[in-house]
Order: sequence, then structure tokens, then C-alpha cells
Amino acid sequence: MQDAALMNYIDRRILSVEKRLEKCNQDILDYVEEFRDFSKMVQSRLAGLNNYKAEVKSEVENLLRRIERAQRDIDYLGSATDSNICIEVHEDLVKQQLLEEAEEKKNLRLVFNASCDHMLAGIKSLKIVKKTGDKHGSWMKDPGKKHAKIYVLNGSVNNVILEFANIMTFMESNHTLKARRVTLPFPWEGTGHIVYQGFLFYHRYGSLNEIIKFNIQKKNTTDRMLLPGAGRIPAYQLSPSTKIDLAIDEQGLWAIHAEPETGGNIVITKINHITMAVEHTWDTPCNSKDAEAAFMVCNTLYVVYNLPSGGTSRIQCIYDILGAVNTSEIPALHFPRRQGSHSTIHYNPKEKQLFAWGDGSQIIYKLHTKQKV
Repeated sequence: MQDAALMNYIDRRILSVEKRLEKCNQDILDYVEEFRDFSKMVQSRLAGLNNYKAEVKSEVENLLRRIERAQRDIDYLGSATDSNICIEVHEDLVKQQLLEEAEEKKNLRLVFNASCDHMLAGIKSLKIVKKTGDKHGSWMKDPGKKHAKIYVLNGSVNNVILEFANIMTFMESNHTLKARRVTLPFPWEGTGHIVYQGFLFYHRYGSLNEIIKFNIQKKNTTDRMLLPGAGRIPAYQLSPSTKIDLAIDEQGLWAIHAEPETGGNIVITKINHITMAVEHTWDTPCNSKDAEAAFMVCNTLYVVYNLPSGGTSRIQCIYDILGAVNTSEIPALHFPRRQGSHSTIHYNPKEKQLFAWGDGSQIIYKLHTKQKV
């Protein structure tokens, strides 16, 4: 009798434990389900936060650009005279302002070497050196070095430079076998890069306005900078891949780009190639519409225009930063004996020639110059 009661008691205890285990299992399943729902909610909110973070970052960058642009406008308005407002100004103050303006022009002439007094009068001839590579690309010499090396950067997005010992090596049929290949740590964007003093300066692909300074012989990045206001629209409407076009003339390194705030007009910026710092910026009257390329010669911007379908390239907007060129009296300058388009045109101040890439061809244009009027 006692044994039966004991067995009955044990069975009830086992049943109770089993029910508790079953409830425990069910609670665990409920907790797992709740945790999954909570995890999904957290992931969803994190995704939303990431999107919000990107939007905030974009808004902040846009705000900074607008502030910078506003500052430039304020600086300009502060130095300009509004003819529509009548203001009584003390005679001594007017004299002081005139003296300050004269001093600023004098300083600019000293900084940008007023002795550089020649300007482009015409394009004498062309020579098609070779036809190789993509429709878009860039080729050049280093005007800051004594060697005769040729640098070829094929395509509007790439990360490999081809370096040739001289132009004859480049012209050979198996030229790629004799090239030194230099791989960049970051690919370039567009065709607006330039080689100067042993360094490649280029717009980094995927960035808004980052310019990289790369040592070609040591194969390393030595410096970088952000170019204010650049990168949002193409520098030239007919070359949409190029947002920042870098140029070299007798005064060193320049950047050419367009901004929405200027109505698409081209902006030029003088950059110190050693410190990678902005020295001065000018808004030009030259519009990027129907432009395919531009270059600098002796402190003067020359913008090349064409038809969207391709035709005879012509220079019909010129801007001299020192006002030493009367651009209203200059006729359009046409490129000789060639129908097509250019993806890049770079001036070599050492050889006084243009190195151009047109429809896959590498071209040299010889120039005719004259004294600035």
C-alpha cells in the first residue's frame, strides 16, 4: 500500500516537472521569437539611421559649399561698386580704396609674373603621333623635368600609368611592351590629370573634389587636397566624365571646373603644387555649355568649344586673370584640318605645344603666339 502511494507521488512529481519543462521550452521559444522581432526592428532602425546619416552628411556638405560660395560673393561685393545705390563716401576713403585696389593688382602681377606677356594668336599645325587606346584619355610630358618621358593615361576611369622613355618608343607598334607600368593606389576620374615636377596630380575616382598628388618614381601618395566648389557638375558639357581639369602653364598648377552657382560658368583656381594650397580663385565669363576642353597659357584661360556630334574645334572664350588681354577683339581660333572632338587638351609650357587626345588619337598642336595687347 505504501509502495503504491510512493509510486503515485513520484508519477505526479515527474508529470509536474515535465509540465514545467514544457512551459520553460515554450517560454524560451517565445523569448527567441521576441528577440528576432526586436533584432529586425533594431536593424530596420539602424538602416534608417544610416540613410539619415548620409542625408545629414550631404546636407552639411551642401551647406558648407553654400557658405563658402556666399563668402566669395561677400568678398566680391565688398570690393565692387553698386552703380544702382547712391552712397556718399568721403574723398579720403575713395582714395584709400583705389590705393588698395592698385596694390592688390600690383601684388597679383608680382605673384603671377607679369613678365609672362605672350598670348595665343593661332594654331599653326597638327601632328597625329599615334592612334591607340580608348576614345577618352590623356597623354603628356613633364614640363618640370629635363627628361623626354611620355606618360599615357588611357580611359576616363583607370589606375595604371604607362611611362615611355621617349616619344619614339611610344610610337613603336609594340609600344606597350616597352612601357613602365605604374599602378596608382586610387583610380582617377575623367581625363583632367597632369604630370609636373615628377608628380601626377589627378581627381580621385569616387570622390567629389579630392585631388591626389602621387610621386611617380617612388609610387606613393605624398599629399591630397579638397578643391572647394568643384566636382558637382562637369567642367565641360561635351566631356561629362571630367569634373576637375588640372592644367600647367608658365606659372605652375591650375584647376579648371564649373559650378552651378555661376550658371555653369568656368572657375579657375591657382594651386601651389608644393603645399597643395589654394592661392587664388577667379570666376570667368566662359560657359561650360558646348565646351569640350580648356587649357592655360601664361595666366590666360582658353576654352575650346565644339558641336555635340563633333566638328571643328574652336577657341571662342578667353579669360586673362590680370586683364592684360582685350578678349572682345579676338576672333575665334580654329583647330586646323581636323573634324572630331577632344577629350583633353594640355599645354606644355616648356615646348610651347598642346598635347591633345582626340577620338583615340594622340595629337600635338604647334602654336603661334604674340605679345599681349
